Amino acid sequence: MNLDLISSKLEQLQTKPGQNNQQKFDRSQYFWKAPQGKSQIRFVPFKENKENPFSELYFHYGIGNRTMISPINYGEKDPIVEFSKELRKTSEPENWRLAKKLEPKMRVFAPVIVRGEENKGVRFWEFGKQVYQELLSYAADEDYGDFTDVAQGLDMTVEVVQGNPYPQTSLRVKPKQSPLSEDNTSVEKWLSDQPELLKYYKKWSYDEMKTALQNWLNPEDEGNSIVDGPATDFGTDDKPGYTLNVKQKSNDFNENEFEDIFK
Repeated sequence: MNLDLISSKLEQLQTKPGQNNQQKFDRSQYFWKAPQGKSQIRFVPFKENKENPFSELYFHYGIGNRTMISPINYGEKDPIVEFSKELRKTSEPENWRLAKKLEPKMRVFAPVIVRGEENKGVRFWEFGKQVYQELLSYAADEDYGDFTDVAQGLDMTVEVVQGNPYPQTSLRVKPKQSPLSEDNTSVEKWLSDQPELLKYYKKWSYDEMKTALQNWLNPEDEGNSIVDGPATDFGTDDKPGYTLNVKQKSNDFNENEFEDIFK
């Protein structure tokens, strides 16, 4: 008997629906989290899209006690989005509030080189809407322009301070243009050797997400209410703090009505 195979099968059976089975990895190898204090970074042209270094991804937080990347990032249907749209077709205020909580939330990723840590290569910095808007405003300002230019780009100082209740992030653009590196070999490596952003997130199937939503709406073991928080390690600029703190009543759940939505 193959004991490794048996153990693997047992782990699969013990895993609850919606639980992420993706093999764990060292996130710091591929993603950079801005620490408290000041850091100096340089945005790098994104090899997958040289015209735009920013990637907008959408996530669901708290359903099934997990962070789930939405299938809309792959151009596929998302049952949670479909359910949210159906809720908005009603005139019930509670349905609209629930629909807003269920809608996927945007996070933005961009490839960066951290000064002083060049040996770690290109990593993705994850941030929210506030920092994203500030970066876009710099790019649109002719005084700054293309700060990702490898020959005449601009470094930035990222400062993180403890806010209330979450850390706050501010940016300051260095006034002097500079090359990405004096070493052409390093530049070529950083432009070509970049992490694959979507590779590090489990791609949930339509049925898996539907089951996770159904279990959250009609909990069997957690009682009549669920309070779930984000399971991801957010950036420190504008921590979303998304929670699905909505009273759930299992006796109000109609499985037939739920299934009819997806027919």
